[in-house]
Amino acid sequence: MGQTWSTFMNLTAIPEAVDFAGGTMGLAFVRQGQIRYTNGNFQVAIENPETWGSDINGNTASTANDNVPDLVGKYTFKGDWGNVSVGAVLQKVDSDVSSETGIGYSIAGRIKAGGKDDIRFQLHGGQTGRYVGVVTSTALVNGEYEKQTAFTVAYRHFWNEGDRSSIYYANADTELTNRNRSQFGVNYFKALTDKLSVGMEYGRFTQDDDGTDEVSSDYLQVSAIFKF
Repeated sequence: MGQTWSTFMNLTAIPEAVDFAGGTMGLAFVRQGQIRYTNGNFQVAIENPETWGSDINGNTASTANDNVPDLVGKYTFKGDWGNVSVGAVLQKVDSDVSSETGIGYSIAGRIKAGGKDDIRFQLHGGQTGRYVGVVTSTALVNGEYEKQTAFTVAYRHFWNEGDRSSIYYANADTELTNRNRSQFGVNYFKALTDKLSVGMEYGRFTQDDDGTDEVSSDYLQVSAIFKF
């Protein structure tokens, strides 16, 4: 019980990026209060609810009636090969003038790819609301629950014991608002010590929403990571 990463997330499936939340378009990425029960590879939790989006009148949805917690369940298959999780989230959002119930799903994992290399992936769909791709999708659009499909795939390669690179691609596509947004990134991390690494990443965000011209934005980031 307490505040931590949502049970809906598979933390091992997040690409290693210069920005901690790399591949944000297709990631499940929520940290909030919850009560979680774990039995072996199975987890179930009730988590903090939050109505997000617009009501039937087009106004910002009220959060005053958020009194039913989100219900999240997940099972993780594990082995020497890596892990794969399957999960679902059930949410009730109440905008004060209307309420909707949504169900979203997730399949995510990290698979070993020889040596220390690995492949990481996430696939989400349905009514995931604020749990996935917050830069693309809201939960409510004029009082109706938004549906989206989002994914992230990444490959991490170790050049030696500590130096490594990741290349990843993420995409999210919504049904009601017809938004399609993606991100590509490639990076290199240099291990200066066992605990300290510095990294550089080049990437591109692309927005191709319905009714607008496609636009892209390139970025270059650097960071330092110290592991305690």
